[in-house]
Amino acid sequence: MFLENTVNHTEQFGWIEVICGSMFSGKTEELIRRLRRAKFAKQRVEIFKPTVDIRYDDEEVVSHNETRIRSTPVPASSNIRLLATDVDVVGIDEAQFFDDEIVAVCNDLANRGIRVIVAGLDMDFKGNPFGPMPALMATAEYVTKVHAVCTRTGNLANYSFRKASGEDLVLLGETQEYEPLSRAAYFKARQGSAEEKVKRDNEE
Repeated sequence: MFLENTVNHTEQFGWIEVICGSMFSGKTEELIRRLRRAKFAKQRVEIFKPTVDIRYDDEEVVSHNETRIRSTPVPASSNIRLLATDVDVVGIDEAQFFDDEIVAVCNDLANRGIRVIVAGLDMDFKGNPFGPMPALMATAEYVTKVHAVCTRTGNLANYSFRKASGEDLVLLGETQEYEPLSRAAYFKARQGSAEEKVKRDNEE
């Protein structure tokens, strides 16, 4: 029986994997796990993160449970294109903080035969798609959505609720500033925050 060969071995292309979810869902932990497996297989690995993220360490990528791996902080996504040479696998953490060019960078790397693994928040604290993440998810071959556990209901959580005040999209923080919530708990919390703001405004 004739079997169609769908693999062209003369054209070697890479691919893009996106790991997304809320805060405290294990995105970075999963990224590090995949990168360590690649290193164990003797593959050449480079890891990048935005210079804005120095919560745990200036250079290492660190998960919330202190799992860590060496990385290169870069101020813009174009730096990744320049630095990712002679590698088999590129890991990128906190992709939501990069500029929109990160999408083209990841596709360029994949077209060069590199496996690109990207981790990032898919939604900001307002519940809106975050930065370049939607475009990365759309162009990726593989998308893994991981979930946290809602601190108020115990259900799966996919929203990052900001407990701290302020409207800036970029506010690095931990459990003091954020908590993972389910859909129902998130919208109830957002409604409560809006009512409190109206009350404060009226008192002023």
